[in-house]
Order: sequence, then structure tokens, then C-alpha cells
Amino acid sequence: MRTLTRLAAATAALLVLSGPTLAARDDHLSHRCYTVAPEPEERAAIDQRLNTFLLAKRAKGGQTHRAPGSVTIPVWFHVINKGSGLANGDLPQSQIDDQIAVLNAAYANTPFQFQLVGVDRTTNNKWYTMGYGSRQEKKAKAALRKGGPETLNLYSANLGGGLLGWATFPSSYAAQPKMDGVVMLYSSVPGGTAAPYNEGDTGTHEVGHWLGLYHTFQGGCTGAGDSVDDTPAEASAAFGCPVGRDSCTTKAGLDPITNFMDYTDDSCMNQFSALQSTRMDQMHLQYRTP
Repeated sequence: MRTLTRLAAATAALLVLSGPTLAARDDHLSHRCYTVAPEPEERAAIDQRLNTFLLAKRAKGGQTHRAPGSVTIPVWFHVINKGSGLANGDLPQSQIDDQIAVLNAAYANTPFQFQLVGVDRTTNNKWYTMGYGSRQEKKAKAALRKGGPETLNLYSANLGGGLLGWATFPSSYAAQPKMDGVVMLYSSVPGGTAAPYNEGDTGTHEVGHWLGLYHTFQGGCTGAGDSVDDTPAEASAAFGCPVGRDSCTTKAGLDPITNFMDYTDDSCMNQFSALQSTRMDQMHLQYRTP
């Protein structure tokens, strides 16, 4: 979750790990996000289950790495507002279309493309300021969510406490299917007012979680990392666009500040790594392919 009021320098080292709720919460607008991720033991179990799944699939001659753009993800966009007009969170269709375009550009080198299949608009003052894990979030998702694990449900609202958004991981779908999806601050979409997070990459970042990615700084310099071998180790989240930052000097590579799964400004982010693409593909095959 992200809020406008807190300084990045004061919170840059925050990385909160909780139990197996398997949800990613994006942090305050003054920084990019912190993750409520599985404990290390559960993360290891998730990775082991993935390896077992891939071995079984290969043994049957199944595909485990799909071509760029070969997988279409249907998207339902749920606009939650407190009344008509953009000032009340009622996003125009043009900004919704722009958000989908940003996703398609960001994921162009991955197997995924995104197709908007529906938009609904709900006026509800309580849902409009929902917080992470709140009764309002649960009620909104229970009423609005559509499709199965393959369908991306995006919810826009004016999240409580100035939060930017959160997402669920694919491995949590079976236990909590109604909670599956991505929640975003409505003003983080392209052309919104949540600068420097108003180019649509809050959506890009959150969908990365929805497809199974952790933050690039997960585990710091000595931990298990982000389960991806081609993202350099990073001690803590990066903010702004600190070119040349090297927070793990004993490990190869500068910090991946342009990666969509760091905390940098939208204008700084521009890539997923090759193995992040592979991991998203494999997690989608395991948990989100019917």
C-alpha cells in the first residue's frame, strides 16, 4: 500500500512478511509497496509444488513456456465510485482503455495480452474507501467479481488511508476465490492525479503479483530472493529513479530499478526480466489455466 503523506526515506527498509494469506499489499504513495507474502517456508513449498507441476507437465509432453502474446487474459474492470464524475472516482472509459493499453505494452515480451471484456460501475460510499482486508473489500468483491481463476478482476476506488492498491497471488485462489484480483487507487491510472504514480504502472506492478511475482528486493541481499535468478539482489526497495544504485555490493549486478516489481516511479519502470516472464507463465499454467 502507498500513501501520500509518509516519506520514502523513513520507510525504505520496510518488508513485512506474514502468514499464508498470499496477498500483495501496495504501500504508501511516497513509496512503492510492501508485501504481505508467504513465510519463507510456505514460499519454498510453493516453489516445490511448481517444480513438481512442471516435471509432471513435461513428462506428459505439455508446454511449459508459451510464446509472447499467445495467452489472452480477460479483464473485468469494476469502477467503484461515490457518484458521477471523475472527482468522485467515476473513471471515464478513455482512462480504462488507457490502463489496458499500458498493461499490454508492459507485458508485450511476456506470453500475456489483456482484453477488456466488461466494465461495471457501482456507487457505494463505503466500498469507495475500502481498506485492505476490510469488510467493505470482501463485500465489494463478493458482489462484483466475475469469472474464474483465468479472469483478471480490476477494482478501482479511492482506497482508505490513501493506499495505492493490492493484489492476490495465484496460489491463493483455491482457498479464497472471491478475493482474487487487483485493487487500485483510481487516480493511479494513466492521466490520474497520483503523481509520480499516475502512468498506469501501479496496475502493471499489481498484475505482476497476480501472476506470481514477488518484489525484486524480496529477501534482501542474503535471503531467498524473489524466486527469479536473473534479477540482481537488492537490499531494499528503490524510490524515485536512483540510476547506478548498488545496495548489495557483494552480489553481481546493479539494483534492478527499472523493473516493474521494484518501488520506483512509474516513469522509471520499463521491464520484466526474461525469467520473470517465465515464472509468470509457469504460475499461470499451474493456477490460472482452466
